[in-house]
Amino acid sequence: MKKLLFLTGDFTEDYETMVPFQMLEMVGYEVHAVCPDKKKGDTIKTAIHDFEGDQTYSEKPGHNFALNYSFDDVDVTQYSGLVIAGGRAPEYLRLNKKVIEIAKYFFAKNLPVAAICHGIQILTAADVVRGRKLTAYPAVGPEVTLAGGEFQSIAVTGAYVDGNLVTSPAWPAHPSFIREFLKVMGAKIEI
Repeated sequence: MKKLLFLTGDFTEDYETMVPFQMLEMVGYEVHAVCPDKKKGDTIKTAIHDFEGDQTYSEKPGHNFALNYSFDDVDVTQYSGLVIAGGRAPEYLRLNKKVIEIAKYFFAKNLPVAAICHGIQILTAADVVRGRKLTAYPAVGPEVTLAGGEFQSIAVTGAYVDGNLVTSPAWPAHPSFIREFLKVMGAKIEI
C-alpha cells in the first residue's frame, strides 16, 4: 500500500482537509495526516470558507479533525506523495523549518505533490515553484509570481498539472484536483 503525507493544521479549510483525506483513503492509500507540534490523536480546528458573493470568502467554524499520525514521527522517505491542505493554516505552517524541508524533499525527488488554495504558500516559502506553472486561490497569485512561478488563472472547479505538481484554486475543484493527483500518482480506478 502506498503512503501519502498530508499536511494540515489549525484553521485549515474544512473541506480541503476532510474531503481529500477521505477520498484518498477511500481509493486505498494510507494517508498520514499531520501538523507540527501535534501528535496522533490530537485534533485541529478547521474553518469553512464559502463563496457567498462578498469580495472574498466568508469564514465559519468547521469541525475538529483528528490527526492520525505524529508530526515528529514523519520519515519522508516512507511516502509516495505529499498533499497540502489550504485555508489559513499554511500561513503559519510555512514558518516551520521541517515543513519547508518536507516540501523541498518531495520536489527534489520529483514525487507527486498536490496543493490546494492557500496550501501553495508552503510551496512558495520552500522556493520550489520557480519556473513552474501552477494555480492557487487568486489572492495567493502574487506570491506565486514573486516566488518565480507562473500563476495560472483557472476556474474554481479546475486543477492544473505541471509534471509532478497538481494545484487547484479551492475546494469546489475536488473532483478534478483528486482525479489529476491520482493520475500523477499512477493510480488506476476501474469502473
